[in-house]
Amino acid sequence: MNYLDWIVLFSTVLFIVLYGTWKTRKTATIEGFLKGDNSMKWWMIGVSIMATQASAITFLSATGQGMEDGMRFIQFYFGLPIAMVIISITIVPIYYRLKVFTAYEYLETRFDVKTRSLAAFLFLIGRGVSAGITLFAPSLILSTILHWPVAITTIVIGTLVIIYVTSGGTKAVSLTQRQQLAVVMASMIVAGIIALNKLPDHVSFSDSIQIAGLLGKFNMINFLPADTESTLPEGVSSVDDLSLWQKIDLILNDRYNIWFGLLASVFLFMSYFGTDQSQVGRYLGGVSITESRLGLMFNGLLKIPMQFIILFIGVLVFVFYLFFQPPVMYNQVLRDRALNTPMADSVRLIEHRFGEIYSEKRSAVEGMVDAIHKEDDARISLHLKKVKELQKNEADLRGAMKEVIAKAIPNAKTQDRDYIFLNFVLGYLPHGIIGLLLAVIFLAAMSSMAGELNALASTTSVDVYKRSINKTATPLHYLAASRWFTVGWAVLAMIFAMLASFAENLIQFVNIVGSLYYGSLLGIFLVAFYIKRIGGTAVFWAAILSECIVVYCYSFTKIAFLLYNVIGCGAVIGISYVLQVLISARKPVDK
Repeated sequence: MNYLDWIVLFSTVLFIVLYGTWKTRKTATIEGFLKGDNSMKWWMIGVSIMATQASAITFLSATGQGMEDGMRFIQFYFGLPIAMVIISITIVPIYYRLKVFTAYEYLETRFDVKTRSLAAFLFLIGRGVSAGITLFAPSLILSTILHWPVAITTIVIGTLVIIYVTSGGTKAVSLTQRQQLAVVMASMIVAGIIALNKLPDHVSFSDSIQIAGLLGKFNMINFLPADTESTLPEGVSSVDDLSLWQKIDLILNDRYNIWFGLLASVFLFMSYFGTDQSQVGRYLGGVSITESRLGLMFNGLLKIPMQFIILFIGVLVFVFYLFFQPPVMYNQVLRDRALNTPMADSVRLIEHRFGEIYSEKRSAVEGMVDAIHKEDDARISLHLKKVKELQKNEADLRGAMKEVIAKAIPNAKTQDRDYIFLNFVLGYLPHGIIGLLLAVIFLAAMSSMAGELNALASTTSVDVYKRSINKTATPLHYLAASRWFTVGWAVLAMIFAMLASFAENLIQFVNIVGSLYYGSLLGIFLVAFYIKRIGGTAVFWAAILSECIVVYCYSFTKIAFLLYNVIGCGAVIGISYVLQVLISARKPVDK
C-alpha cells in the first residue's frame, strides 16, 4: 500500500461515519432510535436488509469459496424468495397490528413472559456470538495486511460503528448502509473487470467461461454432492449403483445442493427474517406495511443476483490464477513468519515443487485454450484431464504447506480461503483501487455490525430492561439506556473478536452458529402464529428440549447444518403439541 491507498481508505470510511452521524444527530425519541420514526421507504428497507446480511465475511469468504468450490453455494439462497413471500403474507401484518418494537414482544401477548424472555435470550446469545464473528473476520485479515495488532483493527472498526449507531440508531444504520453497499458492490465489480482485463490477450471472456465450466466451477445446480465419486462406499463404482437410502444419506451429509436450497434453507430464512431482530428491526421501520413487504421482496429478488456476482468474481480470480502463478499459501504474512523458523527449508522446498507443478499446469491450460479455439474436443478432454491431475497435486502441496506452518507456528490459523481475494487485490490491482477495496472490508464489517448492535440494543432494552428490570422509567431514560446497551454489546463483540479463533470457513461458520438457534426460534413463532391451542408452558419447555437436540446433532452427528433449522423447528412443534396434550389431560386432576 502507498499514500494514495491510505487516503482512499480513510476518506471513504470517515465520510460515511460522519455522514451517518450528522444526518441523524437530532434523533431524540425511543421510537426514532429503535424504529427510525417509521420513515423508511421500501427500497431503503431492502438495501438495509441486504447490507445487514452481507458482512465483510460475505465478500471475503464467498469470493474464496467461488474460487475453490465454484458456484454451488448460490443454491443456499434459492429458498430466500419463498421465505420472503411467506413472511410478507403471514408475519409482517401481525407485527404491524401490534405496533411492536421487537419480534419478541408479540410472544408475551400470545404466550407469556417466560416464553418471550427465552426467545429474546436465544437471540441475544446467538446474535451476540455472531456479532463477534462478524467483527473478527475483517479485524484478523486487516491486522495481517496492515501489520497492525488485531486489538487495534478491532477497536477501530468497533469505535467507528459506535459513533454513528449511538447517534441515530436504526435511521443511522439504514442511511449509512445505502452508501456502504453501493461502494462495496461497485468495488467488487471493478475487481472482477480488472481480473478479466489482466488475462493474456489470446484468452477471451468466453474462453474464461468455458475453462471455468470445464473445471467444474459453474456447478450451480447439484442433485447429489459435487464430489460424490470420491465419497462412494467401498465396492461401489458408480452413483447409479447406489440404493435410494444411500443417495439420501449422501444428500443429508452435503452442505449445498438443490434440495437444501429449496427446502431446508426456507426454514433458515424464515427464522432469520421473521424472528431475528437484526432483520425484523429493518422492516419494522417502514412507512407502512406495504413498504415493508416490498422491501422484503426486493431483498428476496436481488440477493441471489448479488451473491451470483460475488461468487462469479471468485470464479474469475480462479481463471486468473490459471495464467498467473498463485502462492502456495495465500496468507503471505503467515508464510513469511514461517520462513523465520527452523521449518524455512521445508517451506522453500514445497514452494519449489509447487512452481514446477504450476508450470506443467500452465502448459496444459494453454493447450486446452488452443483446443477450445480449434474446437478439438479430443484435445480438450486430454488437456482437461491433465489439468485436473495437476490441480490435485497442487492441493496436496497446499495441505503439506499448512502442516509445515502449523508445526512452525503453533496455533496459527492455516485456513487461508478468506485471504484468496485479498491476495489478488494486493498483488495485482492498481494503487487507489487497493485502498478502496480495503475500505470495502471496513464498510461491510461496519454495515453488518451496525445492524446487529442496533438489534441487540433493541432487544435488551425492550425485552429485558424495560420488561423485567425498570418498568416505569421515562422515554428519555429508555433512549439513553438503548444507547448504553449499544455501547455495551459493541464492547463485548470487540472483546470476543480479540479472543476468538475459528478454523472453519467464516461464511459457513456464521451460518452454522445461526442454525444452532434459528430452528427453535422459528418453531416458537410458528406455534404462536398457527397453532392456537398450544400454550406458553408447553412451547417453553419444547424450545429448551429442541435446543438440546440441535446441540446434540451438531456435536455428535454429521448432519448438514441447514437441517438443524428443520430439526429444531419440527422438534418445537412436535414436542410442544405432546406436552400440551399432557398438560390438558392433567388439568381435571389438578382441580
